[in-house]
Amino acid sequence: MTEASGPPRQAGDPALTAAKIAALIGGTLHGDGGVPVTGIAPLNRAGPDQLSFLADPRYAALLGATQAGTVLLSPEFADAATAARARIVVANPYDALVALLPRLYPPHRALGGVHPTAIVDSGAKLGMHVSIEPFAVVGEGATLGDRVWIGPHCAVGRGVSIGADSRLVSHVTCYEGAVLGERVLVHAGARIASDGFGYAFGGGEHKKVLHIGRCIIHNDVEIGANSCIDRGSIDDTIVGAGTKIDNLVHVAHNVQIGRLCLLMAQVGVAGSSKVEDGAILAGQSGVAGHLRIGSGARIAAQAGVISDVPAGESWSGYPARPHRDALRASAALHRLAAIIRQVEKLIEGKK
Repeated sequence: MTEASGPPRQAGDPALTAAKIAALIGGTLHGDGGVPVTGIAPLNRAGPDQLSFLADPRYAALLGATQAGTVLLSPEFADAATAARARIVVANPYDALVALLPRLYPPHRALGGVHPTAIVDSGAKLGMHVSIEPFAVVGEGATLGDRVWIGPHCAVGRGVSIGADSRLVSHVTCYEGAVLGERVLVHAGARIASDGFGYAFGGGEHKKVLHIGRCIIHNDVEIGANSCIDRGSIDDTIVGAGTKIDNLVHVAHNVQIGRLCLLMAQVGVAGSSKVEDGAILAGQSGVAGHLRIGSGARIAAQAGVISDVPAGESWSGYPARPHRDALRASAALHRLAAIIRQVEKLIEGKK
């Protein structure tokens, strides 16, 4: 089974030094290349055996006082004063840091096997080195690819398919009709392929519309905690490869989301809308049903989209409109009170 969580994750490679890191990221080393690097921390908290970085001028004042042993710097800060024993100059320190994180903090790995408290239907098909943790349930006809990792208290419904190297973290439910590709990561509490909100009014009641479509999650998708993605009613709900979905996001039935999209916290996409490749929906934005968000479009936080958005455009506000127009409308609204006061004075003067 999986490793115990225990104390905070420890550094992954105790042999790393400033010189080795410079070689790994293609940076230019200045100072002592033998400085050990066992972890990463921000400039104001880093210690002598930790790595920190500076890429934003807003934090330049912290560089002089940092106790970090090694710092990653963009070229504009290459000669800035610092007590760090080693400095590594690299074009993009943040990207270099992202590349180093797995080396210093390797992720936990599942050890394989089915925990005695897990329930796996005899008709389920398990690939090689599958891990199923305590109290998980895998239903009839479900298919788990090689190295799939099912966390504690997860429920994998009848006929669900999960591709190789995918992971359900904990308390994830995949209803019947869910199809997950390879390297999909689903965080705690997410619900995949739940019924959409579909009812037909008749006979004095709201009659439930039976949902028979699938919920297809393509390769390399990440789905945040407590997010819900509905199955299709008759058509399928689809999330394209490489798309990343934040926590508390709702994707309704029959929605199609393209490749490499970003849906941030508390976004809602109503039924049958289409979000094309590379679109970004910022936090708490909402998209009404049966709309199209064009490729590469950007929807600002808390925007309410009630019409199609052309490809590549940035929209904001409610109702959402091109960002420049939204700014003008907001500025005009703020001037309105002063204009009203002036009009009232004119009226009073004529009395």
